[in-house]
Amino acid sequence: MAKDTRKREQSKKARDDERRDSPRVPMTFLLRDVANPKGGWEERTGDLSIGGIAWRGKTPPHGTTVDVRFRLLGVPREIQCKGEIIRVVDQGQTIEFRVRFVELDVASELAVAKFLDEWIETNA
Repeated sequence: MAKDTRKREQSKKARDDERRDSPRVPMTFLLRDVANPKGGWEERTGDLSIGGIAWRGKTPPHGTTVDVRFRLLGVPREIQCKGEIIRVVDQGQTIEFRVRFVELDVASELAVAKFLDEWIETNA
């Protein structure tokens, strides 16, 4: 048991360290709540990292999966993917949402990584 607990703690620490290493860049997204068939695309401002997005809002989605669309400077096509809401923090008047990309093709993932690298070089 203690070995399994220690292994889980090490895995969690590695994930936390990985998240801290990933830069976050301000971005505007279009989001659609997959669980709400009547809901349309809504614009949100937040940040983009290598594995997902974050934003603040006033109301939570109906489910835990969202469709995400956004454009990157220098990329001719719109990036589209699914995201899983992995963290929701009620901050009183706003709610913070953290989303991990779960369906992002390799070309789009590479485009995000390149965009983040270029943003860091330009804004460092």
